Amino acid sequence: MELTLRAVGKKVGAQTWLYPMDLSLRSGAVTVLLGATQAGKTSLMRIMAGLDEPTTGSVFVDGRDVTGVPVRERNVAMVYQQFINYPSMSVAKNIASPLKLRGDKNVGQRVRELAERLHIEMFLDRLPAELSGGQQQRVALARALAKGAPLMLLDEPLVNLDYKLREELRDELTQLFASGDSTVVYATTEPTEALLLGGYTAVLDEGRLLQYGPTSEVFHSPANLAVARAFSDPPMNQIAAQRSASGLLLEGGTELALEAPKSLGAGQRFVVGIRASSLRLKPQPGDLVVHGTVELAEISGSDTYVHAASPMGSLVAQVTGVHYFDLGAPVALHVHPGQVYVFGDDEALLLAPRRAGGV
Repeated sequence: MELTLRAVGKKVGAQTWLYPMDLSLRSGAVTVLLGATQAGKTSLMRIMAGLDEPTTGSVFVDGRDVTGVPVRERNVAMVYQQFINYPSMSVAKNIASPLKLRGDKNVGQRVRELAERLHIEMFLDRLPAELSGGQQQRVALARALAKGAPLMLLDEPLVNLDYKLREELRDELTQLFASGDSTVVYATTEPTEALLLGGYTAVLDEGRLLQYGPTSEVFHSPANLAVARAFSDPPMNQIAAQRSASGLLLEGGTELALEAPKSLGAGQRFVVGIRASSLRLKPQPGDLVVHGTVELAEISGSDTYVHAASPMGSLVAQVTGVHYFDLGAPVALHVHPGQVYVFGDDEALLLAPRRAGGV
């Protein structure tokens, strides 16, 4: 199914929720709507589903204008943050409901197949209230998959689950969506989810569509600083800089040697962006070294997040492994010049790290 938005915008009273935007989803692929809370993700999904009408613009499905066509007249499946199931019906009947409504045969077999795919087959005779939050969300996902809709919309479906359950369901969703049976739209505030799901990503910020394209392309080549901020967790380190003879002079007086493009003119101001994962504790040939003092060290899973005060300002490094630091202790962080981003004074991307294969 091909879903296309043309100049779609949304106002509520005098407030603009969505600025006019054009967006054509890739048929049979996953598109992630990535952005902070109130970026416009839910408003956009509601228009896609037919729950709301746009104030401006049109919505097309397979070339047909469906603007204003209500959701009950569209073949759409939706999964929300909340675990929305029929409370008086067993898990099996919840999953079977769209199959029976459609008049399918072999409903019992199909229900069991979906339950097995989502590892809830042992709960088919229970009521939703007897299940954990993660199990209830699996029921909602199974019912959405049973509907077999060409458009599936998932509005932050894992946000209310604990870390372990989120990890498990992310992996399962990636496999479920790989079949390409439906065009999937998945809203999230977490860059990690966008990277894990792959496909395509649309970055939203305060109701504006900033960039849309293959997820890896948007991540590695953000169109501007706002996209880079949205697609970095922890946030991208930002350092003020100006042109120098050897490349860029960073705030604090450190020289960054790089082959700067001609667009980096003398006297201009720039922002150098360094992802936290690009900063390392161990040096490699050609590295730039940044000396600082430890402000905070956080251990999260198999990574350690080191917050350091430096002449360039506060920096965050995401280093692999569990490391312990004393507060105020000196620390040296290393980054290769080929791993930095450069943004102009208008915040547009000027220089991105070269990827493997020269891409």
